Amino acid sequence: MIVAHSRAWWRATLALCLGSILVFVNLYAPQPLLPELRQLYGVSTLGVSLVMSLATLALAGALLVFGPLSDAIGRGGIMRVTLLLAGLCSLVLAFAPTFEVLLAVRLVQGFVLGGLPAVAIAWMGDEFERPALMAAVGLYIGANTLGGIGGRLVGGGVGEVGGAGAGFLTVGLVTLVGVALFWKLLPAPHKFTPRRFELRGALADLSGHLRQPPLLAAYLLGGLNFLIFINQYSYITFRLAEAPYGLGARWLGLIFLTYLGGTLSSALSGRLMRYLSQPACMALGVLILILGTLITLADSLGWIIAGLTVNAVGFFLAHSMASSWVGRQAQRARGSASALYLVFYYLGASLGSLWLEPFWQRGGWLGVAIGSWLMLGATLGIALWLWRSECCPAQASVAR
Repeated sequence: MIVAHSRAWWRATLALCLGSILVFVNLYAPQPLLPELRQLYGVSTLGVSLVMSLATLALAGALLVFGPLSDAIGRGGIMRVTLLLAGLCSLVLAFAPTFEVLLAVRLVQGFVLGGLPAVAIAWMGDEFERPALMAAVGLYIGANTLGGIGGRLVGGGVGEVGGAGAGFLTVGLVTLVGVALFWKLLPAPHKFTPRRFELRGALADLSGHLRQPPLLAAYLLGGLNFLIFINQYSYITFRLAEAPYGLGARWLGLIFLTYLGGTLSSALSGRLMRYLSQPACMALGVLILILGTLITLADSLGWIIAGLTVNAVGFFLAHSMASSWVGRQAQRARGSASALYLVFYYLGASLGSLWLEPFWQRGGWLGVAIGSWLMLGATLGIALWLWRSECCPAQASVAR
């Protein structure tokens, strides 16, 4: 098993972090362009949100395929091929002639983008010792935030100068270069034990994970938190594109630098576990997210940015703890267990606009904040239940 901070650990962790960055660059590059795309194609805020929600929905569905499949055929090949296909999709998006074609290609891209997230943590679980796994997961999730920032900066910056097509073309070319490096860096697996793929067995694994209350709780917490967090960014772009702010795509892309708060909290999450249990850290993350949403109600752009940064700190703290909690709790079929967490995670992202749109229509950003607090109250309750279950397992068993 690979030990923490060894040469092999750094090489593998660097490869997986690079792959994670590439995934999220491709997934989130269109987000700062949503106001421009809405005007260009003459669609509603809910309609243009399909550019993001269809991709995340397809990604969620792909996880159900790639997770169990990786338990049978291995994980490295899946990550390499799907990253390559994702980069090619971005090149195709640059030349999409209609909004319908754009959505169709995003649907395909979302599916292939599911390859690496479905299996990366399971790959670590196969090859890393437990301390090495915990340290690597925090860096890997931190890389998620860097990818999200990078995609939006490229999409917004290049898109404002050369249009959305130029943004997609740039993302595609950068991805192909990154895939070549990822291909070279990722070590060959040594501890992976293949299992014969059987549909009945794969469905039984998924069903078994869903019947474990601690796993199901983590799935719901991750999905509902992401439902709020990522869709807040979509609606904040609509708010800031209008008067009195009037920000263009480039400046809207810079708003996503607030993700750096999440990069920091993810990287430090392993150290925080020395003092608090994982469920306690999840609850703390939700509370921070609630506070950050409150701060965004201010009229000052500076305070809005501060609130989004606080949101990122809280969300990624809870997310890193919940995802590693799944790896710790799953006793078998780790690939499908991790994939199922991400199914809930991205399904939440794809459904978030349906939840928040009525609040936006009736109350603007204040309405979005109210809708967010309602959902975050539920996830806080889930985190506290997990905390109680870990501290008093006998009482939690009786309560169930």
